[in-house]
Amino acid sequence: MTALSRTPAATHLRPDQVDLSVQLGPLRLHNPILTASGCFASGQEIDRFFDVSALGAVVVKSLTLEPRLGLSTPRMAETPSGMLNAIGLQNPGIDRWMEEDLPWLRQHGVPTIASIAGRSVAEYRVLGERLRGVEGIVAIEANISCPNVEDRDIVFSCREESTRDAIHAVTRVSTVPVFAKLTPDVTDIAAIAEAARAAGAAGVSVINTLLGMAIDVETMRPRLAAVTGGLSGPAIKPVAIRAVHQIHRAMPDLPIIGMGGARTVEDVVEFVLAGATAVAVGTATFTNPLATSELVDDLPRWLAARGLPSLSRLRGAVRL
Repeated sequence: MTALSRTPAATHLRPDQVDLSVQLGPLRLHNPILTASGCFASGQEIDRFFDVSALGAVVVKSLTLEPRLGLSTPRMAETPSGMLNAIGLQNPGIDRWMEEDLPWLRQHGVPTIASIAGRSVAEYRVLGERLRGVEGIVAIEANISCPNVEDRDIVFSCREESTRDAIHAVTRVSTVPVFAKLTPDVTDIAAIAEAARAAGAAGVSVINTLLGMAIDVETMRPRLAAVTGGLSGPAIKPVAIRAVHQIHRAMPDLPIIGMGGARTVEDVVEFVLAGATAVAVGTATFTNPLATSELVDDLPRWLAARGLPSLSRLRGAVRL
């Protein structure tokens, strides 16, 4: 019998008595289920399936200063237990997004985390300034895992110095908490997370996709036009759990938004046991548009069945 097995006492706890609220630094959300940037647009498409305001927050697709059309096709390829994508940060640009998409999110009472991506440190600062004091934005996710035009061979979050520079550019102008989205393609992700915290980040989002490649054996060509792309889905979950665990062990008080292959309640609990405070769901939405909604419904039932009055009791509780 495990520590979380059902007990007679557990039958006395109803799902509606479970507290799902989470505290991400200064940001309090009514539940820990978020959308992963790039997999949910801005919510309007999914709202026809369920009320997206029931989620803890919607993390929108990464926004850039100027509109981007993205990379050439093919831009997506299915892989065993996952997916490769090389979309290229396609988005309408931050100004048009604030004019056309943000009002809908505000009107529907959806806590909104704006994901931003810049080509340079200066662009991150300008993006942060654009969002300064904007109604409806509860936090910023600084996607520093995208290519750095000033140094094409790295992404910002591959080095501590560039991480500090990019995150500080946002935190110094932001009026809301800033979360640094980190790549797993580094030697010591905890050191990168520490650099982000030193630059003022309220927490980190881990992990972004892993860099991968697939080849069509008949044509002998890469299956993506960009050759390489980001690997997501269940295949990367063990890497994501490891990264969350390493960061939490190094900095137990640092809020972590865990992501990477989460689909089920058990996946969510695994991320929390590793040290995550909230969990973002991405690729699962492509195969099941109701994935996040089902997690919000199923999680309190899972906790109540085990006599757990709150999810927070499990944070970092993995037994080593």
